[in-house]
Amino acid sequence: MWRLVCLCVMSALASSWARPRLPPLSNEMVNYINKANTTWTAGHNFHNVDYSYVRKLCGTLLKGPKLPIMVQYAGEMDLPANFDSRENWPNCPTIKEIRDQGSCGSCWAFGAAEAISDRVCIHSKSKVSVEISSEDLLTCCDSCGMGCNGGYPSAAWDFWMQEGLVSGGLYNSHIGCRPYTIEPCEHHVNGSRPPCSGEGGDTPECVTQCEAGYSPAYKADKHFGKSSYSVGNSQKQIMREIYENGPVEGAFTVYEDFLLYKKGVYQHVSGSPVGGHAIKVLGWGEDNGTPYWLCANSWNTDWGENGFFRILRGSDHCGIESEIVAGIPA
Repeated sequence: MWRLVCLCVMSALASSWARPRLPPLSNEMVNYINKANTTWTAGHNFHNVDYSYVRKLCGTLLKGPKLPIMVQYAGEMDLPANFDSRENWPNCPTIKEIRDQGSCGSCWAFGAAEAISDRVCIHSKSKVSVEISSEDLLTCCDSCGMGCNGGYPSAAWDFWMQEGLVSGGLYNSHIGCRPYTIEPCEHHVNGSRPPCSGEGGDTPECVTQCEAGYSPAYKADKHFGKSSYSVGNSQKQIMREIYENGPVEGAFTVYEDFLLYKKGVYQHVSGSPVGGHAIKVLGWGEDNGTPYWLCANSWNTDWGENGFFRILRGSDHCGIESEIVAGIPA
């Protein structure tokens, strides 16, 4: 823990000494990153938004309560150099899905609901394909934190095990018991969605009934976890967990340059910390010798690599390997 804190402080100090202070979401920062000849390309994802909106997206409370660590010996296991859950389990459509959390700091709930959806399908051998409701988790888990103002991924997985989660698709999809009720917003100058704003974003009410026309009833629609746990922070442990059981939820510190990610293997180049952010980790690989984790974000498909991104693997970059949580469906 202290080592990680020291590394983060040292990294932040080094950043402030060695790098110019550039305005976030600016052309200057885009140009600075692209001239740095790093492993990724920067560009504009948020064209017409308040910076307060972007800060609100990072709603994960890092270094919170921990679940017990599931220890597995992975030293001798023969793991592939590249692995993509989308290809390994092609009959589980949720693995390919990118969601949109809207103007709410609900990433902690999204990362959990997404990975749980995938695992329900994987562990049922594709017999059960369901979109687990991020709405149900966001609004009804009091122990998870503060709803749209931030939460703990570990508490989300524990809630799934203790209380269960109903089904629920994307905003306005009318799929499942409790679809997401916070509408997506428009990152671009001209678009059909409402503009993105840091204002509002109140957590919706916990409604213990399904939307009209959906069957079965709320309690009968619950899906439960058999176990929930933290994964050890070695890359081999994390790789084995994904390889054997499916995608996991991860969390890391977002810096201002991450907001400008377009493609490649992200590593921090410029900017100050924005906040903690949770995502789904679904695979790994190497790109021109640079090892990466393959992740799904919840900022819609306009962001990054069609909603996905890759981040440096093996050095706990931005804390990505220290906050991995998962569980097994009942």
